[in-house]
Amino acid sequence: MRPVIKNLLAGGCAVAALSSAFAQAQASLPVRQLTAGMYAIKAEIAATPESRELGLMYRKTMPANEGMLFVFEEKAGHCFWMKNTDLPLSIAFLADDGAIVNIEDMAPQTEDNHCPRAAVRYALEMNKGWFAQKGLKAGAKIGGLPQPR
Repeated sequence: MRPVIKNLLAGGCAVAALSSAFAQAQASLPVRQLTAGMYAIKAEIAATPESRELGLMYRKTMPANEGMLFVFEEKAGHCFWMKNTDLPLSIAFLADDGAIVNIEDMAPQTEDNHCPRAAVRYALEMNKGWFAQKGLKAGAKIGGLPQPR
């Protein structure tokens, strides 16, 4: 086999193995039941620097009432982007009491910053349009958040 083709095949295998490792790491995240009014949400919890950095990258699908809750130790202006993320998402930035501070729609594979309008400890990513479809806006409450440490 020619060296160029051999290297390309090896590189492709490495990417596939890396994607598989990401999928396995994501599959092991803890899950928490949240509520948004009468709606139930099954949220994976990203509470470590590694899980927050990976987030929903490389995923191809996400069930309708599932999402990812990002939990930070400190309240701050935690901004998000969509690099290596294939799913169109909406993100709700949440106050400690679960009140939605603001919601942003995020396009796949972009590096635009999406930031909260106030310092927050929580951010909830759902499929794009989920909050709007449920009539949820700033001020609505998300229940079941883990308590801050």
